[in-house]
Amino acid sequence: MADEGQPISVDEDVYFRSPSGFFAQLRETRPVAAVQIPGQGRRWVVTRYEDVRAGLADPQLSKDLHHWPTGPRTWPSQAVNLHAHMLHRDPPDHTRLRGLMLKAFTPRRIAQLRPRTVEIAETLLADMASAGGEIVDLLIRFARPLPITVLSELLGVPAADRAWLEVAVVDYDNGKDRERVIRELAVYFTDLITAKRAEPGDDLVSALVRVRDESDAALTDIELLSGVFQLVMAGFDTTVNLIASGTLALLTHPEQAARLREEPSLLPAAVEELLRHTNPLNHATERFTLTDVVIGGVTIPAGEWVLLATSSANGDPGRFPAPERLDFNRQPGGHVSFGHGIHYCLGAPLARLEAQVAFGALLTRFPKLSLAATPEDLRWRPVSLMHGLEALPVRPHGPSRPTLPLRQR
Repeated sequence: MADEGQPISVDEDVYFRSPSGFFAQLRETRPVAAVQIPGQGRRWVVTRYEDVRAGLADPQLSKDLHHWPTGPRTWPSQAVNLHAHMLHRDPPDHTRLRGLMLKAFTPRRIAQLRPRTVEIAETLLADMASAGGEIVDLLIRFARPLPITVLSELLGVPAADRAWLEVAVVDYDNGKDRERVIRELAVYFTDLITAKRAEPGDDLVSALVRVRDESDAALTDIELLSGVFQLVMAGFDTTVNLIASGTLALLTHPEQAARLREEPSLLPAAVEELLRHTNPLNHATERFTLTDVVIGGVTIPAGEWVLLATSSANGDPGRFPAPERLDFNRQPGGHVSFGHGIHYCLGAPLARLEAQVAFGALLTRFPKLSLAATPEDLRWRPVSLMHGLEALPVRPHGPSRPTLPLRQR
């Protein structure tokens, strides 16, 4: 029997080319194992659905470095500490912060965004239709600007700042730019909070400022700043990846795309299946063991980092029959793309709304939309957490000549 504590070495090219494939292999051979993850070091990787779902709700898997078993730790040095948000807290701090955020981030506020989201999507697609050239990058023209514009309107970011914010958030994933981006975003959001405190509007930052100022210091200034930072970072990349990867899935499964055009009422179920099938995240954000924890019959010692591979859980045939098949008739729900337990994604309703609007508008506007590259030639970002394309070349009005691999053009 293999020593579960002996880390598996992973070739960086293999891992980043197909993280879900690597996790799937682990799921069949060593479903709970120590792995040397490129760029991260030793991590215990959990890959089966039942184990991942249980781990997401296990209080012995912590996200708060103040609770490290051998004494409090701090996050790696940064120009500014923006980690004081609920994603990096355990109860009772997490319970307090999530409750305060929910006072501002209400279902009513999200529902009110639908008409404006439709308008934004239709404007972006009209611009894409009129763009010169036969091939456009759907990532640049639609998948990125839609969520950053919706997030900006939700938060009250001035229109003049939105292009800069989009670039900053994209640059955050580039290791060499991260410190600079953190400094710039901290300054920008601090100024935005100050402006909203002076002149509040009907936006989420103004609502959070009211929560901060009326909560008798239940929300600190750094928690407010960190919370705004988290909303932007968590609400951008995941939705970008869902729209881009979901579109790719539709283009490579034309029968399902045709069904969706003919039956728009399928959109909610289709989005759930696309969330499961495309996995905007490769794995959940990191947790560590507070004590020795048994997962899937394997004991993980205290003080070890754990990655719960949600993409592998969503592809587990023990939970989803024929998981490789994109099937809008599949019973919706059950996937763990938004997590599970107390850290279940606060922005899930907004991501679902944006995806439903995006796919519905895209399929209606461009009934002949086609992929302008072979799927094998598309490149995925070399990022462990995010499962995202670097580009998605498409022909909005359909192919005018046989599709060629990128390298042959």
